[in-house]
This record gives sequence, structure tokens and C-alpha cells, in this order.
Amino acid sequence: MKRIAVYCGSATPADPRYVELGTMVGKTLAERGIGVVYGGGRLGLMGAVAYGALEAGGEVIGVIPEALVGSEVANRDCTELHVVPGMHERKKAFTDLSDGFLTIPGGVGTMDELWEAVSWAQLGYHAKPVGLLNAFGFYDGLIAFNRTMIEVGFIRPAHQGIIIHENELDLLLDRMRAHEPHTPIFAMKESDL
Repeated sequence: MKRIAVYCGSATPADPRYVELGTMVGKTLAERGIGVVYGGGRLGLMGAVAYGALEAGGEVIGVIPEALVGSEVANRDCTELHVVPGMHERKKAFTDLSDGFLTIPGGVGTMDELWEAVSWAQLGYHAKPVGLLNAFGFYDGLIAFNRTMIEVGFIRPAHQGIIIHENELDLLLDRMRAHEPHTPIFAMKESDL
């Protein structure tokens, strides 16, 4: 994995552990020689990830929609900053520029990015690993919900392992690196669906 798209919040929670986590994620990726592709802002966890990676000498590629350049305070310190027309182009750029996806804590936008990466993997638009860092138990409920979708039958057996989740970043990155692509829906026959 040469580059990973990091999905995370642009907000700064009151609990300082979250910003510290963002900084650590950016630093760890840089130390592993993995470039960061992210939302292009300098606030919240988003900014912390970029800061951590840049401080450790890593590559940071920001992708930000034109309408958010001012409100998210675009990070001009990035190795590259791509300003795109809108959110669809932003998420496509994340997919095109990265070799995998890593979600750390965030809000609605982060969930949108995560579920699109999962959906696109399930369909076959990409065959890249989708990692979820469950730091501080933040995603316990989401992991339980995903398990419910599996148990009820809304996620096919071939796609049950798309979300790779761990509580520790190093273990998660190792599992993402070892990722084996699954059979996507586009390659299935009607009887498999």
C-alpha cells in the first residue's frame, strides 16, 4: 500500500484523545512509508492526521471541494492539494489516488465515505482493503450493526469480511496489507445473489 485514504472528522471533540489519535495515525502511516490521501482540511482530526504525517516527513494529498475550501480552511501545507467541484469528485479522487481506505472516528461525512467504500468494494468498483480503526470503542455500535446486517442476510457471505476492523492501528494496517479481494457482485451469477 503506497497510499491510504483516511476518513475522519473535521470537528475537534472536547476529548483530546481523538486529536491525538489523528496525529498518531498520520505519523504511523508516514513512518511506514504510506502516503495519506484525505479531505484537505486543517481542522479537527482531519488536520491532525495531515499534521502527524507531514511532521514525520510523509506525503499528504488533500482533496477538497470548492465550496468547502473556505469553511474547512484548506490545508495549503499538503504535498498536493486538489480542489474539486464537489463531493462526488472528492470521493472518486480518494478511490483513484489510494490503495486502501482507513476510517477513524468521525461524523456523518466520515460515515458516508466509509459506506461508499464498502458498497463500491461489494459491487466491484474497487478491490482495495477497507479498514475501520475502532479506537476507544468508538465504532462498537457500527460493528454490531454490520453484524446484524450479516445475520439477517443483507450482506452476502462473500462480502462479510469487507470491513476489516481492529482496535490497534498496527494490527489493522497489517491485516489491510494482507487483504485478499472477495468476489464482487459484478462477477456473480444471478443464482449467487
